[in-house]
Amino acid sequence: MSESNPRPPRWFQWYMYLVGIGGNLFFYIQSWEIFTRRSAGDVSLVAFSVALWAVTSWFVYGLFLRNPVLIIANIVGMLGAASVVTGKLMYG
Repeated sequence: MSESNPRPPRWFQWYMYLVGIGGNLFFYIQSWEIFTRRSAGDVSLVAFSVALWAVTSWFVYGLFLRNPVLIIANIVGMLGAASVVTGKLMYG
């Protein structure tokens, strides 16, 4: 018995690019606040480290699946989360 794995419609793939990238932009908002204020006192290093681990794990999963939506969205997330963690270490 063969399982069918239908591809989502093209419009939905583009929508998921938007959601995946847009959803990860919150890291950049936090990073902007840290670096413009030169302060990260209220930012949780543990929380953003866990977020970095999570988006990195999703990135690796995307590589295994060869899924460009997961790969691109989570590259955006990894860079953003890493910038927050870096900012926290610098100004925390």
